Amino acid sequence: MPAAPPFASPQQLLRSPDGLAKAVVILLVVAAAADLLAVLAGLNVRSLLGDALDNGLVTLDDAEADRADNLYVASGVLQILVMLATFVVFILWFRRVRLNAEVFDASMQQMKPGWAVGAWFVPVANLWLPRRIAGGIWTASAQTHTDGSWRTVSMAPVNLWWGAWVCSSLFSRYASQQYMKAEEAQEVMDAAGRMLAADAFGVVAAVFAILFVRKLTRMQGERAALGVYPLS
Repeated sequence: MPAAPPFASPQQLLRSPDGLAKAVVILLVVAAAADLLAVLAGLNVRSLLGDALDNGLVTLDDAEADRADNLYVASGVLQILVMLATFVVFILWFRRVRLNAEVFDASMQQMKPGWAVGAWFVPVANLWLPRRIAGGIWTASAQTHTDGSWRTVSMAPVNLWWGAWVCSSLFSRYASQQYMKAEEAQEVMDAAGRMLAADAFGVVAAVFAILFVRKLTRMQGERAALGVYPLS
């Protein structure tokens, strides 16, 4: 007869998200700094174009314009690289807290654990599926009353994070398309203004994401400390 598999308590099935959370927060701070650099580069471009337009486009120095454009392009490349790194580590953290939520209370999870990764790559549906998963994780992680009773925690951090992320992503895509299409000086200046707004919105989205990650990670630590799963 084959040996019986070793017993694994729910506590042993949990894995701490603290390390990944710290990495995500650090990368989000770097992402916000990259957005701020892009804002400064965009302001430089608008300043040069504004001065040139005020003077009938006769005082625009080609070398200075090239430097401003190169700085703007470099800041955009930095944003992309940081965004990719942040996205990868965030998904690893998101998967970790989703697996923990399965231990806390599987009945609160409307989608299978694999969707914690897959939902981000489904076109159009990725505008709401990750939020649906996050809601289940949040609810399962919030049951932290020591007497086993249900504790309701405000969903505001989840909603602020998701709303800011979706709006920032959509507006950034629109602003980038307008900037690529711009040809005349005034069009470039207007498009640069939209990019400035998008980058500033990215900073706000990063701040809300940091609050969401820190709060949910702390909630899971409190929930794990109870050692009884699931709570009734």
